[in-house]
Amino acid sequence: MQEKKQMNAEIGARIKEEREKARLTQERFSELIGLGPKSVSAFERGAVGISFTTLKKICQVLSVSSDQILFGKTEADGNDLTELVHRLERLSPKQYAITKEVIFKLLEAFSLEE
Repeated sequence: MQEKKQMNAEIGARIKEEREKARLTQERFSELIGLGPKSVSAFERGAVGISFTTLKKICQVLSVSSDQILFGKTEADGNDLTELVHRLERLSPKQYAITKEVIFKLLEAFSLEE
């Protein structure tokens, strides 16, 4: 039981850290994930655990991986390409088209320098 409380506290602290990095208040964050501010406060303190559904929403809103929330591992710890793909998947079609164009122009510019 103590292990579960410790795990909830660690996960809650990582969620809070990522929420603050995203400059979201608990109230705004709670709206985005579809929960009340008291629920957000409770899981950030580690007083309660989170469901898989809530974890998924949190990761989507904060643009982080579940590994980052659950284990403290960032995608940069693993594969940069995986992180890039993960971020690209979250873009709107218009944002994706613009990003793709910028990336191709950068790659073209880099190859001209060689």
